[in-house]
Amino acid sequence: MSKSYVWLLVLVSPAVALLVGAMANIQQDGEVITWQLLLNVMSLVHALLFLPVLSGIFAALICRAEHSDGGWKMLLSLPVTRNSVYLAKFTLIMLLLASVQLVFLAALLGMGIYRGAEGAVPWAMLFSSLAGGWFACLPLAALQLGVSQGWSSFGAPLAVNVSLTIPNMLIANSSTYGPYYPWVQPLLAMSLYGEDKFGAFSLPGETLMLVVSGSLLLFLTAGLLFFRRKAV
Repeated sequence: MSKSYVWLLVLVSPAVALLVGAMANIQQDGEVITWQLLLNVMSLVHALLFLPVLSGIFAALICRAEHSDGGWKMLLSLPVTRNSVYLAKFTLIMLLLASVQLVFLAALLGMGIYRGAEGAVPWAMLFSSLAGGWFACLPLAALQLGVSQGWSSFGAPLAVNVSLTIPNMLIANSSTYGPYYPWVQPLLAMSLYGEDKFGAFSLPGETLMLVVSGSLLLFLTAGLLFFRRKAV
């Protein structure tokens, strides 16, 4: 991973969000731009599409080397436990997703200054939204890691991930299914401060985080148990 260009992927989503923030027509009739409005606009495409997809890409990249030339046998023959190997890979995905969120924060601050967002920077709101989006990605990352370490194909897990990300906007409109759909949870977590509440967006933040925590525990435990029984 250290010799790869994975850091370029960290920049992709914030760069697209920066472009959206620059082009969005959110200042009408002399109204001022607020930090909350700018956050909602820029986080829409960021959390709707890129965060779920990046979770799958990072998981696939982290398992790619071990699927070639007997990499799993070589790695697991070292004096390390399977638990530590699996959790180390998951921790790296967590750090990469946190890096994406930090770069997005920098893009948001820069765009807010450029477009003259009103008032002081609401640090509490921004950090809460970004931390919530990062935490909501973890169940999906755990699920994708379990799939990626089980499938030797690099493209198959990504194809499944992308195909399940596309229906996000439709599922987000459902208050019944939206909160339990891992691919839409990052969007819901980053939109808790939005003014328009409909569908799954009306779910209280505490309830959403409880669902996310349960999903994370389920997917991480299942993936770890499967990895411990993996035949190499």
